[in-house]
Amino acid sequence: MATLLDYCSLVRSKNAGPFTLTFDFMCRDEHTYQALVGTGFLNRELFAGLFGADDGQVLVVNHPLALAVKVSLPRPTIQGDLRDSDCYAGQQYAPLMAMELPELC
Repeated sequence: MATLLDYCSLVRSKNAGPFTLTFDFMCRDEHTYQALVGTGFLNRELFAGLFGADDGQVLVVNHPLALAVKVSLPRPTIQGDLRDSDCYAGQQYAPLMAMELPELC
């Protein structure tokens, strides 16, 4: 099985304001972009389940010209809250890195 790093040259998470968490998945080339999008792996249900959001609040946007996929959703905790363990949201992508995807052909 493959991982996101087999498909992407960059995977990152960050804040998009104090209430929104965003992820960027940037592919190496057109082939890997099409393969990643074709897996259906990056979907609303995945992010809703991982981060406790309603899947209706998860936005998945494919950017074919940029060879990238962007996912945005409400932050599980507001930035700077006493329960916020990742103020800049730079570590939120970590649970995705071990997940298995179909082999890249």
